[in-house]
Amino acid sequence: MPQIIILPHEELCPDGMVVEAEPGQTICDVALQNHVEIEHACEKSCACTTCHVYIREGMESLNENTEDEDDMLDKAWGLDPDSRLSCQTIIGDEDLVVEIPKYTINMVSENH
Repeated sequence: MPQIIILPHEELCPDGMVVEAEPGQTICDVALQNHVEIEHACEKSCACTTCHVYIREGMESLNENTEDEDDMLDKAWGLDPDSRLSCQTIIGDEDLVVEIPKYTINMVSENH
């Protein structure tokens, strides 16, 4: 089972975290299952950018971006070449290092 290393985030995961994940799950689902309350304002339907993350290691083992994901990512705060929407990113067989951006574009925090 691959390990997901979530780098420290001041609010969501202050100490960082290492968790095991089943291939085929999304990064968002794994984070939420492990009490990392990553925002997902559109209920994981690829209609916002609140679950935007950076994949710092392991990108090659993930599913390819869809056109819809790429269109949404264009609107994300702090977009970089390692950006993905965690609700659309399916975990493969390799370990990942994931960084949650400091900010998100969300008019209202819904506290899921």
